Amino acid sequence: MGNFVFHLGKYIMLIWRVFSKPEKFSIYRRRLFDEMITLGLDSLGIIMVISVFMGAVITIQTAANIDSAFIPTYTIGFTTRQSTILEFSPTIMALILAGKVGSNIASEIGTMRITEQIDALEIMGVNSSAFLILPKIIAAVLINPFLTIISMFVSIGGGYAIAMFTDIVTVSDYVYGIQLDFKPFHVAYALIKTAVFAFLLTSIPAYQGYYASGSALEVGSASTRGVVYSSIVILVANYVITQLILI
Repeated sequence: MGNFVFHLGKYIMLIWRVFSKPEKFSIYRRRLFDEMITLGLDSLGIIMVISVFMGAVITIQTAANIDSAFIPTYTIGFTTRQSTILEFSPTIMALILAGKVGSNIASEIGTMRITEQIDALEIMGVNSSAFLILPKIIAAVLINPFLTIISMFVSIGGGYAIAMFTDIVTVSDYVYGIQLDFKPFHVAYALIKTAVFAFLLTSIPAYQGYYASGSALEVGSASTRGVVYSSIVILVANYVITQLILI
């Protein structure tokens, strides 16, 4: 427990440094766009592949579990939409990005720490924490909601493809289901979660990398810790946000 409190306090102090003494915006402008590409757009391919199969599987599994004549078939489209918007696109995509992006962040910053590049920035009077971490956080918070929206469309499209090419559900029933009782607030809820998850999946691995020490082996350990801890915190935050907003 004491170790947890120690690292929590150290993490909060790092985030305070990141946001309290940022450098001039002109310094960040180019890095911000580079980070948007690295942390967001470079992950678009894997997100689309996972999303299309995720939507297809949800559609098939929902159809397989409807064994009553009293349950209309448009329930398949409705379930696919709700599962995708409320949980799969924001949360599963965040966990995937925590593994892909989080490990890269921890490795990059950890390598800079053990090769004393961060010490060189401090000697030059640069706020190294803000210079290295802030563009990553802002870029992820800005770009990840767009990735989530794309994931939603592609996932629902994966279910639509199942409706088109199989006899599990008709296209008209599927489309009616995804339109039935649609609440735009659910999309807003998903995007709120996405922004919070984006902050967590960048800041926690960055913390692990920033305080890495020793050899390259320690960088690998910091990368692993960053992925594991950010994934756990994302799941906890998912529960808390859902409890606060939806219930």
